[in-house]
Amino acid sequence: MGDDDFEPNASSPTDHILTALQLYGYRPFADEPDARPLPEGDEVAGAISEIFGALIGALQDTRLEPDLGDLLWSTVNLFHRATGRIERELDDNEQAQRRSQREQDGGEIKSVELERLIAEGQTLIERQNAFELMRDQAADYYERHTGSPWRPRSGSMVNHKAMTSAMIDSREFLSAKRRASQEVLLPPGPKIAFTGGLDFNDHTLIWAQLDKVHAKHPDMVLLHGKSPRGAELIASRWADHRKVPQIGFSPDWTKHAKAAPFKRNDAMLDVLPIGVIVFPGTGIQDNLADKAKRLGIPVFDFRAK
Repeated sequence: MGDDDFEPNASSPTDHILTALQLYGYRPFADEPDARPLPEGDEVAGAISEIFGALIGALQDTRLEPDLGDLLWSTVNLFHRATGRIERELDDNEQAQRRSQREQDGGEIKSVELERLIAEGQTLIERQNAFELMRDQAADYYERHTGSPWRPRSGSMVNHKAMTSAMIDSREFLSAKRRASQEVLLPPGPKIAFTGGLDFNDHTLIWAQLDKVHAKHPDMVLLHGKSPRGAELIASRWADHRKVPQIGFSPDWTKHAKAAPFKRNDAMLDVLPIGVIVFPGTGIQDNLADKAKRLGIPVFDFRAK
């Protein structure tokens, strides 16, 4: 090779790696466990506070203020969508673990692959918990500014409990994941079903009766029909303020058409509530009360006699 062919500045593979580390820091490959720490809770809370403060400060008292509520809702939704994406990745990881379990042959290669999948699943759960925390903090800022609790346009807003790091067996991992999902979607505690009409708005009476039930059952879970206004919306707001877990049962109009509210009533009673609170409404409320009585479930009836 002649002198003209010599390239004193040519980079070696090692130089490329060192340069990338200096520029971007350590980044694990897709098939490697990520040893980097999660962000500190205080730092995350501060960042979310700054995001909302910047939006509110920039748009308030301007011509864009009417759009501020939607922008704040969308900001919370960014974190909510991230939790949903990770949930789907967790489902894929679960299926991969099941396949890997079936393929175990006692060899090291299959065993190492299963260990990698377990570690990946645990990392996904930690990421999911972190994004749910961010979403919940963002939802608090949304409620402070708008006066209304943040709700997704569709689906549920759940908060998964962190899973123990002592799970070293794949079957234990999958079983614990399933239990955690069940506890989130159907929280423990006595279930109290609530129903009332769209035009019944006596919030003082509704809050007073729910407070009485809550005093007797402090770990209660409120079930309601998720109506956009009226008695059930008031009950939902009560649960928000009292920090009572609630499960909304929306009618599936696409699947059941006109029968949707009555099918919804059946779904609420399938959870086996210990009592049903009924306020004035329509035949939908009468249907739930009658079915509850036939099942032997106590009915606390506030309809006109």
